[in-house]
Formats: sequence, structure tokens, C-alpha cells
Amino acid sequence: MTTLETHASPLAEGTTVSLDWTPVVAGAFAAAALAFVLHSFAVALGLSMSSSAPAWRDTSSALVLLSGLWLLLVALVSYGFGGYLAARLRARFAAAPVEDVEFRDGMHGLIVWALATLLAGMLALAIAEAAPRLIAPSTTNAGQASSVAGENLIGFDLDRLFRSERRPAGDMSYARSEAARILLTTSSHAGMQADDRAYLVHLVTTTTGLAPADADRRVTQVAAQAKTDIDRARHSALIIGFMAGAAALIGAVAAWFAACAGGRHRDGREAVPAYMDWGRHTFVHRP
Repeated sequence: MTTLETHASPLAEGTTVSLDWTPVVAGAFAAAALAFVLHSFAVALGLSMSSSAPAWRDTSSALVLLSGLWLLLVALVSYGFGGYLAARLRARFAAAPVEDVEFRDGMHGLIVWALATLLAGMLALAIAEAAPRLIAPSTTNAGQASSVAGENLIGFDLDRLFRSERRPAGDMSYARSEAARILLTTSSHAGMQADDRAYLVHLVTTTTGLAPADADRRVTQVAAQAKTDIDRARHSALIIGFMAGAAALIGAVAAWFAACAGGRHRDGREAVPAYMDWGRHTFVHRP
């Protein structure tokens, strides 16, 4: 079996064509790089950031949906660019039927999509593993780190829960973490248990100096708001997760058709559009 080399000479009749990895890797890295740049713009515009905390700016479903639409746009552009680049870099072979050439170009585009998706997944996994350590660098285990992450989710609710005119006598970190774990149970099917609620009321009373009745009312209000914040975060994560999956599938389609278009431009079966010419006419040799 003869492997394709990355040059533009046509293959001889009867040559077996295998996967050309050089254009595939180049296209995958190009797609990942372009996606990184576009996501950087999204971070600057606030389209890739969402929070359920009341202290955050607009947390409406429209903003989350707009972030999801940006994911779709990034997938179309980056995967399409990677697939097109891989097809243009492949060797030209004139002996094969046009249908076979189109299929092989499209398959190379799909492999570009798969490799770029794998790279993006590995990067996302690394960021997810590093995030708890960045949030709580002093924690010693994953449970403590996840507890701090949960506290950040309802951090403003905890501020309201322990708000007092007097300053706490000691370190409040453990009390806040304990209260956060109790408040997070409000979003479960069973809800906050009666003994947990009673303990939380007692914790607020001893910490803030409020009367038991006032502490009870505060716990009721904060628990309701915390449940709303957690449910909003879940809905946002559901929308973003669905849009990310849809973007990945649409990216596969974009990579296939862009690679087929790149193959037609490479073989001269279709004129290259002006916006894809990239100044090639500037370097044409004129005798």
C-alpha cells in the first residue's frame, strides 16, 4: 500500500489511496486554534460566562441561548476551516472517479473534526481538573474543593444568611462551608431535611445574634433564593450542554462539506471564490 505524499502531483492509475495524516493534523490544529481565538472573543464579550449568583449581571435565558448560538457559529467556522484546509493540502489525484474523490475528501474532513474535537475535549478536561485547585488552592482533597465551588455558586446567599451588625468572633470559613452544604440540599428531590434546617437556624442564631424567630425567617428566605439560583444554574448548564452537543454535530457536517468544497477547488473542478483566494494571484508566475 502506498501512502499519499503531501504534493499536488496526480496519482498513477491503480494506486491505493490511504489516509493522508499530514493535512488532517494540520486541519485539526488550525480548527482548534481558530476555535480558541473565537472563544477568546466570546470571553471578552461575556458570551461564554454565565452565573446564577444574584451578584452577577444579566443571567436571563436569552443570554444563555446567545452563548449557545455562539458555540454553533464557532463550530461552523472552525471545523469548516479545518476541513477545507485539509482538503486543499491533500494530493491531487486525477485517476480516481469524482465520486470517490469527493468521498475521500469528506472523510478527511470528518477525521479533522474528530481529532479537533478530541483536542478540545482534552483541553476542557484539563481545565475542569485545574479549576477546583484554582478556586481553593489550600484544600487537600476533591471533596473540600467541590464544597468551595458549591459555596461560590450560592456565595451571595451565604452573605445574606450570616449578615450581622457585629463582626464574627472567629473564623467563618467552616460555618459557611457547612451552611453551603445544607443549602445545596434544597435542590434535591427530598429538599432540606427538618433537622438540617433546625441546625441551620441555630447556626445563624449563634453566629449573628438574631432572635430564633428572625433567624428562622432568614433561613426560609435564603433557602428559597438558593434553590432558585441552583435551579437556574442547572437550566443554564442544560441549555449550554445541549447547544455544545448540537454544535459538535453541526461541526461534523461543516467539516465534511467544507472538505468536499476544498477538494473541488484543489482539483480545479470549481472556481475558487474571491474570499477564499487568499491573494494567490499575487504569486502567480508570469513569463
